[in-house]
Amino acid sequence: MYLGLERCQRWCERSVNRRIFAAIVSIGGFTILVKLTAVAKQLVIASRFGTSDALDAFLIAFLAPSFAINVAAGSFSAALIPTFIEVREREGQDAAQRLFSSVMVLSVVLILAISGVLAAFSPTIIQIIGSGFSPEKQALTRSLFFLTLPLLIISGLAAIWASILNAQERFALAAVAPVMTPVAAVLAILLLGRVWGIYALAVGTVGGGIFEAALLGRGLKRQGFSILPRWHGLNPAVRQVARQYAPMAAGALLMSGTDVVDQSMAAMLGPGSVSALSYGNKVVSLIIGIGSLSLSTAIFPHFSRMAAANDWTGIRATVKTYARLIVLITVPITLALVYFSKPIVAVLFERGAFTAGDAHLVGRVQAFYLLQAPFYFLGIMGVRLLSALKMNHILMGISAINLFTNIVANYVFMRYLGLPGISLSTSVVYFMSVILVYLSLRSQLRMGGSHG
Repeated sequence: MYLGLERCQRWCERSVNRRIFAAIVSIGGFTILVKLTAVAKQLVIASRFGTSDALDAFLIAFLAPSFAINVAAGSFSAALIPTFIEVREREGQDAAQRLFSSVMVLSVVLILAISGVLAAFSPTIIQIIGSGFSPEKQALTRSLFFLTLPLLIISGLAAIWASILNAQERFALAAVAPVMTPVAAVLAILLLGRVWGIYALAVGTVGGGIFEAALLGRGLKRQGFSILPRWHGLNPAVRQVARQYAPMAAGALLMSGTDVVDQSMAAMLGPGSVSALSYGNKVVSLIIGIGSLSLSTAIFPHFSRMAAANDWTGIRATVKTYARLIVLITVPITLALVYFSKPIVAVLFERGAFTAGDAHLVGRVQAFYLLQAPFYFLGIMGVRLLSALKMNHILMGISAINLFTNIVANYVFMRYLGLPGISLSTSVVYFMSVILVYLSLRSQLRMGGSHG
């Protein structure tokens, strides 16, 4: 057995593509565990809440904090990692720690400021994104909003800590830590659901986020990092992260805005529409989450390292190899899942408060969502390469086009298809996005020129 492991390790170390593949397998295994646990959570939620007004209220209440997490923390991670790896390779671990600590200060200040703004304007925000809700439903949404708002700072820190672990190629803990959130949510629903109702889901979600952050923080400490924010001055590395962050955050703001638009427009279509749209995306999120998280997490540090070394031959070889694999694997799987979409929904969700009519609608929504899969995987690889090349300003422009396309397509497809038109619009957006990403990369991949 030891010899087998040794041979496997030697095989993986022979090329960058093999190291990426090994990391994808490792991350994918843990991500499957996390996603299956998340599926179990959705089964419990479907049985307990169906497509009720209470679940609609929770989803809209959680929309603003999760949107802010994606924009603020996710953008910091993407802006930080290429510079972090460059500093670590050229100046050593101590310099990388100083950069990490300084960026932590900036991120905490920003996230606290965003939390304050969301709290202050919460009545207006909820009135806009829950425009189709009754006054009672909006009141429930507001109370759930304030209950879940602490997740902004908790998950924001966790996202940055996980990205540093990934930059150190310590993928396992970062991949498995998110299992804490669905586990905590399921336990809260089963133990407290009859008494607290939808509030049990909110409490479990926040509790799971706390446990996830604690695991990641402990993992970083064991790697020799201090997780306490500490300002070391506005040095060139910090300035570089700040320069990359601004367009990255703007792009994430616009791209994450598509989710806000989708759920807000679903809220206009009547009771249960937000929940049905959410259920329709669960299986798709499972598949895309496992594949894209494994691919993007494994490939980003290697792209960043190759970009720092101007290894254009390696970059081109990696892009071509994984683009072919993505197409060969995802296209037949996508077609099969679209064909069996309605039976899949019926088997997974049709019990308790989730009716056969709900299953029919959600099956149609899911079928259109599934069409995005090949484009999403190709797109995430291109996005990671653009970030590694510090070309985040291009992502901002692409995200603006995506948001505009999403709004227009939603209106057009909703008119003819109703709620499933929103999911078809999402797939169209990712098709357009992948074309724009690779058109932006074409000259760099052909010429291997400067990326500034």
